[in-house]
Amino acid sequence: MSAFTRRRFIENSLFSAATLAASNGLWLPKSAYAQEVQENQEEKVSPNEKLGVMIVGCGGRSADHISAYLADDRVVILYLCDPDQSRAKSRADMVEQKAGYRPKIVADLRDALVDPNLDVVSCASANHWHALCGVWAMQAGKHAYIEKPICHNIHEGKALIACAKKYGVMCQVGSQCRSNKALKDAFEFANTGGIGEIKLTRGLCYKRRKSIGALGKYQVPETVDYNLWSGPAPIVDPPTRPNFHYDWHWQRLYGNGDLGNQGPHQTDIARTFLGVDQFPTSVISYGGRLGYQAERGDDNYVDAGDTANTEVSIYNYGDGKTLVFETRGLETDDYRGAKIGVVAHGSEGYLVQIQYDYCAAFDKDMNMVKEFRGGGNHFRNFIDAVLNNDYASLNADAHCGHLSAGLSHVGNISYYLGEDNKVSVREGRKIIEDFASADDNLDTYQRTIYHLVENGVNLEKYPISMGRVLKIDPTTDSFVDDPEASKMETREYRDDFVVPDPDKV
Repeated sequence: MSAFTRRRFIENSLFSAATLAASNGLWLPKSAYAQEVQENQEEKVSPNEKLGVMIVGCGGRSADHISAYLADDRVVILYLCDPDQSRAKSRADMVEQKAGYRPKIVADLRDALVDPNLDVVSCASANHWHALCGVWAMQAGKHAYIEKPICHNIHEGKALIACAKKYGVMCQVGSQCRSNKALKDAFEFANTGGIGEIKLTRGLCYKRRKSIGALGKYQVPETVDYNLWSGPAPIVDPPTRPNFHYDWHWQRLYGNGDLGNQGPHQTDIARTFLGVDQFPTSVISYGGRLGYQAERGDDNYVDAGDTANTEVSIYNYGDGKTLVFETRGLETDDYRGAKIGVVAHGSEGYLVQIQYDYCAAFDKDMNMVKEFRGGGNHFRNFIDAVLNNDYASLNADAHCGHLSAGLSHVGNISYYLGEDNKVSVREGRKIIEDFASADDNLDTYQRTIYHLVENGVNLEKYPISMGRVLKIDPTTDSFVDDPEASKMETREYRDDFVVPDPDKV
């Protein structure tokens, strides 16, 4: 273990604290903290020098990071970091084959942060490492690109915002849709009245997820430093999932289920269509990890995952504005042409984000009236901001990432606190009706019940869980009058892996 401490991070920081710039565009509202502009922001990178990059996490998503940085002649990949050295070596082979040079491999990212030639940390690790990776990077004066969700819990999102502000570095979250022309144009069209007034948006994750295997006792791969891999999370010895890598997504100590995996992309788009730049005022979630007994033909089967594979979260923003996110992990048809996407419901029609680079608008009679196409380069947007020392030009800053990941967190907390609250179909309907009597919420509930029955779920034997109604103060991004929920805004960290309080970063 490296003994590199927070004090040494600050002592070795190459960058002084600087301020953040103001909003630049209708389609991408900026937070108040990003508008606190000070003069004479210090230049940090010469445009004539190549930026040194470290990629943290060498799983599937790291291949996209590698390809993006290799395609940009303004950067060079200096380090690859992963507690599984076999994965890091595989990615080093990839870089060497494509670029003709071989990055250095480290297991502990702190060992590379002391290098003055390192400018950028690009995080593609497991979710529970995202925030600490970003905090340590920014404390060391490095710019941070962090995959979604930017944080594993609400507390961590606040810490990242504070770090970006204090250390004057760029912090971009991997919400790459925000750099795509299709979404930029669709946002502008919707937010200037293209489909009328928007009071309801719906995010969709209709993605088939089969069982990850039986809950049990399994071995850590020999190539993994399990202490480093666990990091901020407790060490579970032995692991309880058969596939060590990737399937951590479905165990809440490390991942956030599909509400926190796919969700931050779609909730980010949905809240932008809705025109909200804050936490909701209340939330309720319902669902369960259902259907795997029928899938396996064993009524006593217990899947190793403990996040919901069917989950509906309803977010109330006040003023009649509602955001709904639907997670369906069993077989399902699309909704208005989308399975992984967003539907913005307007008074004069609706707009559907069907792919990351394609959206379409329809009138009330479901006739298409406009299409939006085009991709973008989110990594290039990040590097541009670094070289230009221009925080305002980031298409998805830390605050943006915190808001969209935060929707996942408050939705999951509602579900977790009501996990033991099993309800009949009739009881569930009454609770949803009392929370928000909008016809759409009842329709969504009915569609969800039908979906489960169609997939062979016996709802009498395996009823859904009805989450707790949680009230939220959007001025503090915290729960109101609910100590149990408030406790889940953060986690207990292991020594040496603590994400600090925002005022102590």
